[in-house]
Amino acid sequence: MAVRKSFGALVRREREAKEIGLREMAKRIGVSPTYLSKIERGDFDPPAEDKVRKIAEIIGSDPDELLALAGRVASDLTDIIRKRPRQMADFLRAAKGLATEDIARLARQAQKAKEK
Repeated sequence: MAVRKSFGALVRREREAKEIGLREMAKRIGVSPTYLSKIERGDFDPPAEDKVRKIAEIIGSDPDELLALAGRVASDLTDIIRKRPRQMADFLRAAKGLATEDIARLARQAQKAKEK
């Protein structure tokens, strides 16, 4: 229930800050205004990944952060984990507790290694 409320509250707050009406937002996402209203109030679970990504684009939020708030993981990340479950689990557990800047540095190093 906490995920529902925090996700919905953020969507409503950001939508209103951008002065986007409920009906307009719903149309842009591809859902009914009633459904969006229930999401914003926390009555319904956050929508599927594609809808969360559209919401992120509209409100100017990072899609991965919004997906996490929705209690979801991006499908491309799930695919990566499925291909190397043990190694990715080891990597994520080892990275747990690192500072944000250390994780960003590791990501940059991984990107450079991939480009070689």
